[in-house]
Amino acid sequence: MQQGIHPEYRPVVFRDRVGDFAVLTRSTVTSDRTVEWTDGQTYPVIDVEISSASHPFYTGAARVVDTAGRVERFNRRYQKQR
Repeated sequence: MQQGIHPEYRPVVFRDRVGDFAVLTRSTVTSDRTVEWTDGQTYPVIDVEISSASHPFYTGAARVVDTAGRVERFNRRYQKQR
């Protein structure tokens, strides 16, 4: 690996504000904002729009949309008369 051409790989906090969830991991992404973690150190923070804490699939709030019959109903309604 060549020296000096790769971004710095460091600890970063990814935070989902809606799901009130944060995870400390390592990444090359940068941010001007910081947050104090539970270990007392300050890390850059990246706010994400959705995570496993707020996604309906993972929270069990997913709704199953019944699409059976909708295509048939559309075809019946707008079928050309031959």
